[in-house]
Amino acid sequence: MLRALTRRDYVYCASTSRKFVRSMLSARKPTQNCFKLKDRKERIMLIAHQGKSPRIHPTAYVAPTALISGEVEIGAHCRILHGAVITAEGAAVTIGEHCLVMEQAVLRAAGGKQRSFPLVLGNHSLVGPHAYLVGCTIGQNCFIATGALVFNNARIKDNCTVTLQGIVHIGTTLEEGQHVPLQHIAIGTPARIFRPGETEAMMAALHKEGFKHVVLGMDLTKRGQEAIEEYRLGLERYTQALAAHQQDIILESAD
Repeated sequence: MLRALTRRDYVYCASTSRKFVRSMLSARKPTQNCFKLKDRKERIMLIAHQGKSPRIHPTAYVAPTALISGEVEIGAHCRILHGAVITAEGAAVTIGEHCLVMEQAVLRAAGGKQRSFPLVLGNHSLVGPHAYLVGCTIGQNCFIATGALVFNNARIKDNCTVTLQGIVHIGTTLEEGQHVPLQHIAIGTPARIFRPGETEAMMAALHKEGFKHVVLGMDLTKRGQEAIEEYRLGLERYTQALAAHQQDIILESAD
């Protein structure tokens, strides 16, 4: 039968616990299951792509879980946070001074022999978590919020804002100080801002921009089975270009 604990039992347990804590604190070598603090300066993932390597200003900070690949230049006093991906695939990425690229954001330049989509991020601009920017030009003092999308050949001039889950579509230009509201879509030059419910009008405007032609080089005049085959060929060209990553080299970053 279980008996009730007495005061003597409590004293014994407390004494034993104190001895255990003292023994752990006085141990000169950590046990196998103890964690040791690492030095603050950790290696970051830098990759040379197509013979070109990232260049990072000494005053910039890049988190150890970020990835920087190819012809990427990161300016003074920038902060690239955990999980961000900045990759140059056939064109350059240029990030100005005092920029902030937050967690899980993707900044990507793309290009090949026929088309090139470099990416430029101007001074004092912020790219929020989970935003995706590809082959676009962002001016100075811009705010690209969480989950925003900015596509190929888009140009966002100085002092613009793209709010939560806003989209600036292919070939679109935002004039200085322009604002894309929550979940709205900007299409065209000059940009027309579509509300979330304007699906038919938005799709008609987007069709005029020729997304698949710009990105995949597709002939958009083809229809039916020919259009399907054109898409397959375009995607094969794209994946073949990305095969260049098979020759990437992981670089040694400074401790």
